[in-house]
Amino acid sequence: MRHLLSAADLDHDAAVGVLDTAEAMAATQGRTMKKLPTLRGRTVVNLFFEDSTRTRISFEAAAKRLSADVINFSAKGSSVSKGESLKDTAQTLQAMGADGVVIRHQASGAPHRLAHSGWIDVPVLNAGDGTHQHPTQALLDAFTLRRHLHARGVITAWRVAGATPAPTGSDLAGTSVVIVGDVLHSRVARSNVQLLSTLGARVTLVGPPTLLPVGIDGWPATVRYDLDEAVEADAPDAVMMLRVQRERMSSAGGGFFPSPQEYHRRYGLDGPRLRALPEHAIVMHPGPMNRGLEISAEAADSPRSTIVEQVANGVSVRMAVLYLLLSGGTDGGIS
Repeated sequence: MRHLLSAADLDHDAAVGVLDTAEAMAATQGRTMKKLPTLRGRTVVNLFFEDSTRTRISFEAAAKRLSADVINFSAKGSSVSKGESLKDTAQTLQAMGADGVVIRHQASGAPHRLAHSGWIDVPVLNAGDGTHQHPTQALLDAFTLRRHLHARGVITAWRVAGATPAPTGSDLAGTSVVIVGDVLHSRVARSNVQLLSTLGARVTLVGPPTLLPVGIDGWPATVRYDLDEAVEADAPDAVMMLRVQRERMSSAGGGFFPSPQEYHRRYGLDGPRLRALPEHAIVMHPGPMNRGLEISAEAADSPRSTIVEQVANGVSVRMAVLYLLLSGGTDGGIS
C-alpha cells in the first residue's frame, strides 16, 4: 500500500517525477475536454475534519478531472460530532467502497495513524494535519517556482528555446527561497523546507523568535530574524509569506507579537520591500491571506504575485498525486 503523508516521503527523483507528471496533467487542462479517463470507476473520499476551501475544492476538482467518483465528508454535521472515532469513520468509508482517502485533520499525525493502523487498506493522502505537514501544498509551491524560474531564465540549465513548461527532470538547484512569518504554527513551512531542500534550493526562514519552533536550528534552512536583512543577504528568487494563524493563538496576538501594526512593520511584505527584491523574484502565499498583516494589498496584487496561480497549479499537482497513488501504474517513488 502506498501513501503520501509527508514531504519527507519524497526523495529527489520522486519529487521531480511528481512535478513532471503535474506538467503533463497541466497540459491537458488547456483542452476543451479537460477530463481524463484515468481513474474511472475509482472512488476518492475527501475526509475533512478541519475547515478548508482551497484544498478541499482542489482535491475534488483533481479527482473529478481524472473521472473518479468523489465523496466529500465533513466532520461537522456527521457522526463525528456524535462521538464517532476516526477508526469507525474510516472503516465505514472503506465499507462503502472508497479506493483512496484524502484526509485533513486538526491533530498532527492523524493521516499517519490512518495509513498504518490497519483500519483501512487503501492509499491515504495527507491534505494537512495540525501544525505538522501539508505535502501537496509544498509540491504545488515547487511546481509554481519551477515554472516561473524556468520562464525567466534564472537557471541556465532550464533555458530551452520555445519551452513553456519546465523541462522534464528540472529541480530547483541553486535557487534561493525566503519563507517569512508564523513558522511555529505552519505545516506549509515544514513541508516546504523539506521539499525545497530535497530539490536543491537554499531556504531561509524569517520571523520573530516567538513564532519560530524549538529545534529549528536542526532544520535544513538558514534562520534570520530580520526580513530586510534576508532580502539583502539572500537575494531571493521567491518570497513566501505565511499566514499568521491567529486561530491557533489564544487571542488576536496571543503574546506572540506586540500588535498587528508592529508585526506588519517588521515582517510584512509591503511596497518598499517588494521593490527591494531582485527584479525576477516572485511573491507567494499559501492562502488565505491576512491583507495588511503579513502582506500588503500592493504586494498581493502585484504582477510578481503568483498567489492565484498557486491555486490553479494545485489542481494539476493533485491530479498527478492521485494518478500516481491510485492508477496502479508507475508510482514515481511515492511510498
